[in-house]
Amino acid sequence: MKPLTLLLLMTVISFSAMSGLAFAQEAAASGDAGGSKLLGAGLAFGLAACGAGIGLGIVASAGLAVISENPAFQSKVFIFVGMVESIAIYGIVMMFIILGQ
Repeated sequence: MKPLTLLLLMTVISFSAMSGLAFAQEAAASGDAGGSKLLGAGLAFGLAACGAGIGLGIVASAGLAVISENPAFQSKVFIFVGMVESIAIYGIVMMFIILGQ
């Protein structure tokens, strides 16, 4: 619990330190959404990869337990692992769709 509290405290301090900054900047063109595209593409891939990593950890640990008891289920476990990994591939596809627009 202590590392989570430290991380939260550092985040609050970082955001409070940046709130007083102001820079002179020209108004952005109405059709300019380059930064939003990059942010959306990064979030699409990052969250998909994070979810796939968490899911893969759960599925792989359960799959190894099943294979250790009955090796005949090895092919079925690989199918489930492939299904979880496809989530990250969907994230990559969405990233390219967002950047391609």
